[in-house]
Amino acid sequence: MLTKHFVRVKKPCTDGFRWFVRHFDEGGDYQTLLDTMVAAGRVGDACWLLEQFGPTGEVRTVDSIDAEAIVFAGTLQVRGNVEVDDRLYVGGSLHAGGGVRVGGDVLLRGDLRIEGRLRAAGRVQVDGDLRAGWGVEALSDLRCSGELRTDWDVVCAGRLRLDGSAFVGLDLSAGGELRCGKGLHVGGEIVAGANLRAAQGIAAGGDVRSAMHLEAGWGIRAGGSIEAEGAIRAGESLQAGVRIRAGHGYGVFAGLDVQVEDWQSSAWVSAPQRPDALMSGWWSGPSAEQGGET
Repeated sequence: MLTKHFVRVKKPCTDGFRWFVRHFDEGGDYQTLLDTMVAAGRVGDACWLLEQFGPTGEVRTVDSIDAEAIVFAGTLQVRGNVEVDDRLYVGGSLHAGGGVRVGGDVLLRGDLRIEGRLRAAGRVQVDGDLRAGWGVEALSDLRCSGELRTDWDVVCAGRLRLDGSAFVGLDLSAGGELRCGKGLHVGGEIVAGANLRAAQGIAAGGDVRSAMHLEAGWGIRAGGSIEAEGAIRAGESLQAGVRIRAGHGYGVFAGLDVQVEDWQSSAWVSAPQRPDALMSGWWSGPSAEQGGET
């Protein structure tokens, strides 16, 4: 039960508090308040209320969702598809047996696990793990605080921030900066419209390309090319099936976290041709006999 006192101490806007008093002068059930606000078109107020009072342990199971907006404090379990025209804000987790299409922002304080594809016209923020049986498309920024795992592609028009590891079956692309707190494992190509940085390793079946600097705390392995418009920096080894190329005036650095005497075993650089401006690392030629962890 939320009372006027509980809401007032959170310092709501004047208009929103007046609406609350008119409709719930004696207070009301938390989720009922959220549902009523959404139904009245006050989606922003409902999101604010959920931000202030946090998630609940309620679990709601439905066949499908087709709504203007959803603000739910607990966990949603949906057997089929989720279609939301505006925002989707869930205080717990969302599990869906189909796909999820949202016309605005997607905010999940728990996990997002779906069998189909996620498509959001706004930003996507998932505080837990994000797992999609198909792919993920966000027309703005995307942030996942847990592990990202998809069988198909991940397309982000803005900045992409992953605090955990990523396992992507096909291609991974970001229109802005791509930052990963652990390792990137991608079946196709990786493309970033700004800096591309991974705290651990980067492994891709295709190209790895960055419109600015490219950096990995461990190594970088690509079935295609490793290319950046800025510098290429790897804590350990670099291996490319096609070529390794840094931007004009920038260098290629391998073994930044390896002692020089260990470069041959842990900081080797392999590609069909020696990269221009190779500043560090042991050049092994087109085929390296010794492998390295990425």
